[in-house]
Amino acid sequence: MLNHILQAGPRFLARIEKLYSAAFTSAWNPLYHLGALTVFFFWVVVVSGVYVFLFFETSVTHAYESVEWLTHTQWYLGGVMRSLHRYASDAAVVTIGVHMAKEFVTGRYRGARWFSWFTGIPLLWLVFPLGITGYWLVWDQLAQYVAIASSELLDVLPIFSDPMARNFLTNESVSDRFFTLMAFLHLIGLPVFLLFAIWLHLLRISRPIVNPPLGLAVGSLAALTVLSLLWPALSQAPADFSTVTTAIGFDWFYLLAYPLLDYGSPALMWLVLIGSSTFLCLLPLLPPRRRPAAVVSLPNCNGCGRCVADCPYNAVSLAPRSDGLAYTEEAVVDTELCTACGICAGACPTSTPLRRKSELVPGIDLPGMPIHSLRDWTLAAAVQLGGEPGARVLVYGCTSGVNLTALRHSSVAVVELQCIAQLPPAFIDFVISRRHADGVLLLGCRAHDCHYRLGVQWMDERLAGKRDPYLRARVPRERVATYWGGQVTPAEITREIDAFRARLRALGPYRPVTVAASTDEVAP
Repeated sequence: MLNHILQAGPRFLARIEKLYSAAFTSAWNPLYHLGALTVFFFWVVVVSGVYVFLFFETSVTHAYESVEWLTHTQWYLGGVMRSLHRYASDAAVVTIGVHMAKEFVTGRYRGARWFSWFTGIPLLWLVFPLGITGYWLVWDQLAQYVAIASSELLDVLPIFSDPMARNFLTNESVSDRFFTLMAFLHLIGLPVFLLFAIWLHLLRISRPIVNPPLGLAVGSLAALTVLSLLWPALSQAPADFSTVTTAIGFDWFYLLAYPLLDYGSPALMWLVLIGSSTFLCLLPLLPPRRRPAAVVSLPNCNGCGRCVADCPYNAVSLAPRSDGLAYTEEAVVDTELCTACGICAGACPTSTPLRRKSELVPGIDLPGMPIHSLRDWTLAAAVQLGGEPGARVLVYGCTSGVNLTALRHSSVAVVELQCIAQLPPAFIDFVISRRHADGVLLLGCRAHDCHYRLGVQWMDERLAGKRDPYLRARVPRERVATYWGGQVTPAEITREIDAFRARLRALGPYRPVTVAASTDEVAP
C-alpha cells in the first residue's frame, strides 16, 4: 500500500502542480512554496493579532463586547484585522497539511531528511492549541464548547490537582485570572515556542526559504483581505453556562478531533492524537531508505569549499587539513546529513572527464554513482547513437523525473543521474566538443521544486556562468537545452526532444573552430 502511494503519488501531484503553474506561473506556484507560505501566514496572524489585542479586554465580562466592537463598530479596520487573523490561521493549517502530504508522496521524509519530518510533528502540537486558545478568547458559544471539551480532555491527564471542568460549571466560576492566562498562552507563550520549533525544523536545511516570492505573498494577502471584506469573521451568541448549547457553528480547521469527545471519550481522543503522532514520527522508518553517503578523496581535495557551498543539507563542511598536504582545509562529510544527491560531486572542479593520464577521481564523489562511471556511461551511450547525422541527442536526466528508459531510440541516448546538478558542466563540453553527440538535453525536476531543493537552480546558474563550475564559453549554447518538467509523461518529453533535434538539424553537424591539444584532455 505504502509503495503504491509513493509510486502513484508523484505522478498525480505533477498533474496538479502543472495546473497551478498554468494559473500562477511556475515561480509563483503555491505548491512550490508551502513552507514559506505557512511562515508568511504566521506573520499575518501575528500582526493582525497584535492589532486586535490593542482593543481586547482580557476579562470574562468584557472580552465578548470588545471583540464585537472591533467587528461591527470598527469594521473598516478592526473587523478586517480580526477576519485576517482568522483566515490566515485557517490558511496556515491548509498549507501545513498540503506540505506534509506533498513531502510524503514525494518520499522527502526518509533517509537523512527524517529530521525535518520528525521535528515537524511538534509544530502540529503547537499550532492547534494556538488556534484553539484563540477561539476560547472570543468567549462566544463556540468558545464555551471549546472550554468545556478542552477541560474534559485535560482532566484525563494527571496535571491539575482539581478538575479543570469545575471552572466552567457556571458563569460565576470563570475568573478573569484564568482568562488572562489563556490570553498569555495565545499571544506570547505558544507563539514563542512555535518560533523555536520552526527554527529547529529548518536546522539541517541549507539556505532555507522562509519567505514566499513577493508576488505570491502580495496575492495571498490580497485574497485574504477580499475574503475578510466579503465574508467577515463573526462571533456567535455570547457564552452562557446557564443554558445548554444545542447547535454551534463548528470550525473544522482547528477542531477536527473534537467530535471524538461527543461520540467517544477523552481517553479515546488522547489515544487517537498520540497514536497518529507516533505513527507520523515512525513513518521515515517505513520502509527505511539509506544510500551510501558522499566520500572525500583527500589527495584530490584542495579545500576549495565549492561542495560546501552547494550542499542543500549542510552535510559537507570544511575542517583543518589532516593529511599534511599544502592546503589549509579539507572537505568533511556528515553521513547522517548526506542525502546522496551527488550535487557536491557536480560542484567539484576535479570532476572533469577531460583527462587522459590521471585517474578520474574527484575530491568528493558519490560511491553508488561515481564520476568515472558517469564518464563510462556517457561514452557507452554515445557509441549507441546512430540515426540522422547532425541530430543526435544525449540526454542527462535525474531519477526523480520522467521515466528515462522510454526515451531511448536510435538518435537519443540517455544517462541517468541522482540529481541533475550531479552532472559537472565539463561533461557537456566533453560530449559536444568531442562530437559524441550533436546536442545535450538536461532533464530535471520542475523549476522551484527540485527533489533535492537546489539542484535545478545550481545547474541553471552553472550554465549561465554565475556559479562554479561554469560551462566553458567555447560550448555553443544553442546545442544545450534544458527542460525542467518533473514527472511529466514521456510523450511531453518526446515532443521536447523532437523540437530540440529539429533545431540541431538546422544547425548541421558541429565543427569546432579549434581543438585544444592538451595532455589533460581526452582525444576526440
